[in-house]
Amino acid sequence: MSQEKILIVDDEKEIRDLIEIYLKNEGYITLTAKTGLEAMQMVEEHDIQLIILDVMMPVVNGIDACIKIREQHNLPIIMLSAKVEDIDKILGLSVGADDYLTKPFNPLELIARVKAQLRRFTKLNVSAQTSVNQLEEGELKFDLETGQVFKSGIEISLTPTELSILKLLWKNKGIVFKISTIYERVWNQEYIENNNTVMVHIRKLREKIEENPRTPEYIFTVWGVGYKFGE
Repeated sequence: MSQEKILIVDDEKEIRDLIEIYLKNEGYITLTAKTGLEAMQMVEEHDIQLIILDVMMPVVNGIDACIKIREQHNLPIIMLSAKVEDIDKILGLSVGADDYLTKPFNPLELIARVKAQLRRFTKLNVSAQTSVNQLEEGELKFDLETGQVFKSGIEISLTPTELSILKLLWKNKGIVFKISTIYERVWNQEYIENNNTVMVHIRKLREKIEENPRTPEYIFTVWGVGYKFGE
């Protein structure tokens, strides 16, 4: 049984209770919060491995809470929202969420996404314990043992999803990956046409690792196909 601690943040008690039931059935330890402010406080007080974060909440909303949490913590964040517009999804992913689920949602789908995020986060943090692996390109260095990325010797704070994308592309330097392949390899879900999730994460990743995101040195767009790392 899983023992990861998951924080459920939603101002609706019925939704918190529903999610909590499904997570506990999977063996997860759960904590709950009603506002973004409570969530920010609990992240500082508890060893939390993943956050399920609603967008529309009083006091401090999910977007603002996500921004604040990301300043200090690198744990996976799954956002929930009743909004279905692409711009809302893009906003959620842009501020640091790793995944986004629209209400009403299937609890089993949420559990599947929780498991996928935790698997990826665990791999990034404990992979290569038996060997030291480092990737280096220009001013960029990726320590595969610790999951840390450095630019000019300064550590860059990447989300688990951004790390997964960078690792996939960098370890396969020069190989062009279709957007659908990146999505299916990183999110472990079937790709749906017109899904701009990968594009949003690539943009955020470039903003962090590239000197000038408009003229990238590391992650290149192959128009009509997808993305690759390196020339």
